[in-house]
Amino acid sequence: MTRHVVAAFDFDGTLTCSDSVVPFLRLVGGRRKLVLQLAPHAPSLAIAAARRDRDRIKALVTDAVFRSVPRARVDALALQFGRSIAVRGLRDDVVARLGWHLEQGHHVVIVSASYEPYVGVVAGALGVTDVVTTRLGVDREDVCTGTLDGANCRGAEKVNRLEQWLSQHGLSRADIELWAYGDSAGDREMLAYADHPVWVNDPLDSVAPASA
Repeated sequence: MTRHVVAAFDFDGTLTCSDSVVPFLRLVGGRRKLVLQLAPHAPSLAIAAARRDRDRIKALVTDAVFRSVPRARVDALALQFGRSIAVRGLRDDVVARLGWHLEQGHHVVIVSASYEPYVGVVAGALGVTDVVTTRLGVDREDVCTGTLDGANCRGAEKVNRLEQWLSQHGLSRADIELWAYGDSAGDREMLAYADHPVWVNDPLDSVAPASA
């Protein structure tokens, strides 16, 4: 029986040349406004930073930046931001690997803790239809609630969400040969889950994976 090949790519620092979360937060909130919005959260942020609790930090920042903002505004800014990343913010070496997987007919999915609206824009520009990301909560009036719709897609949650994605496609872990591309501790569990883990902190040597 032939196993399906799946290639899972992290976003920030893996597909992109740098972090995208903070620039997008500044875009939505505005630099000066962002500082004012976060000021009431300063004690909680300090505690979370001391504990290196990135999930808590992201939850607090998401609340400060997105609460009561219409989704249409977020989506419009995400379209602009995503297009700018696709034009001048991607790593050529990793994008070449992604393109190789697509040419081979492999399933390609972006699995990221970045926010879904702009990751989807970049994915579309790369010819990728599947993204598993951190989603923003939205109410019935299409206004952002300031909460995340589900857990921050980082660490072990990446594996959980990837397994959900496989199930939605009628696949299980036993059915696939998994390549995973990442660059940080937040990708460690996903890379450990893969048959072919690829750390991309250093430039990749070639387009085609060595063990392909």
